[in-house]
Amino acid sequence: MGYGLLAAAIAAEVAGTTAMKYSDGFTRLWPSLVTVVGYVLAFTLLAQTLKTLSVGTAYAIWAGIGTAAVAAIGMLFMNESAGPVKIAGIALVVAGVVVLNLGGAH
Repeated sequence: MGYGLLAAAIAAEVAGTTAMKYSDGFTRLWPSLVTVVGYVLAFTLLAQTLKTLSVGTAYAIWAGIGTAAVAAIGMLFMNESAGPVKIAGIALVVAGVVVLNLGGAH
């Protein structure tokens, strides 16, 4: 249950961050509302996640996977550069999350 809530929290955060790009500095109504709702939902779900997962593990996964996903979305859909160093950085973030989980995180 905890990891399912965490996955939903990550999805909400990624949606909110992506919408923020389209909010044009919070001057466009609908993307701005999606940003606010996305972040409120993300933090609510993350708080629920902390009932069953340790804060260090949950936050590392939430922040790491969210960061990697937003970076990938930027490269794939927003014409951001996709050089080998950036791709390696994303891979290292994901590897860090995996290593944290393999290290006995509860």
